[in-house]
Amino acid sequence: MAKNALGKGLGALLGENPAAQEEVAVSTGTAAPSGGLHNTSLKRTKLPSAITMEEDGSMWIDPALLKPNPKQPRIEFNQKQLDELCESIKSNGILQPIIIEDAGDGQFYIIAGERRTRAARMAGLTKVPVQLRKFDEQQKLEMALIENIQRADLNPIEEATAYYNLIQMGDLNQEEVAKRVGKARATVANSIRLLKLPSDIQHALVTGQITSGHARALLMVKNDADMRVMFGKIVGSGLSVREAEALAETYNGGGRAAAKKDDKKAVKKDPDVLAFEQELRNIFGTRDVSLKGDINKGSIIIGFDNKKDFDRIYEVLMSKK
Repeated sequence: MAKNALGKGLGALLGENPAAQEEVAVSTGTAAPSGGLHNTSLKRTKLPSAITMEEDGSMWIDPALLKPNPKQPRIEFNQKQLDELCESIKSNGILQPIIIEDAGDGQFYIIAGERRTRAARMAGLTKVPVQLRKFDEQQKLEMALIENIQRADLNPIEEATAYYNLIQMGDLNQEEVAKRVGKARATVANSIRLLKLPSDIQHALVTGQITSGHARALLMVKNDADMRVMFGKIVGSGLSVREAEALAETYNGGGRAAAKKDDKKAVKKDPDVLAFEQELRNIFGTRDVSLKGDINKGSIIIGFDNKKDFDRIYEVLMSKK
């Protein structure tokens, strides 16, 4: 483990460094796309006793006193990446200070550097380098968002949620958010659209069952029932993005059961039956599923359009054994 990863000297570990009690300049301001700050000002403040300061001005703190930024957009943390970062920290220490803010309860918010903090704890460090700053609520979100986007660490839904929250919190438009985070406006707009997807489809995107391209193709579909069917086909048949886009155009062009109007008066079905039929459509990835009769007696009809559909339905049935 690098020596400087744990601080320098017994005085630093015990908080006996006289410099630790001096006033320090704490930066305040909005995070810039480059990762720095703009509209920055300096505020003189007494250094909290939990932070030790070295002769070179570097600040150190026990990572056990650090807690997540309340505006942290990232929810999922890749364990393999954390393990790799942990090994790097054991060998080289933490090369970039963690940006923190005093939470006022003896602990400190991690404004930027939560992955480094988690990996440092895994590595057994009792001291990590920090920079003490002050941010308002919007800046906390913006700082964490920029750091994660620059490192490509957010999944698509986390990124979309962060953009949306930034718009709501800062009363910004998509163009202004795009400038703040160094992205094209269309990128931000397409990202936010993902939040219109049903929660289970969003989960499939987070877990990698579908890609962002698949998600955008699903958003093309105008009819909700057809969207559900198409989602089942993407997951069940492994449709490519181009195939999904072509299917969306087919559905929107009327090539779907949902678009056909029956002149005969429709028989009103029991809500439980309708819910059961929809669940079967989701499972088999086909829109042609119906229950004839009622929940006491009847038959289930599963339609298919081609051999590929048949093979997928067969595999689903066999997997349920």
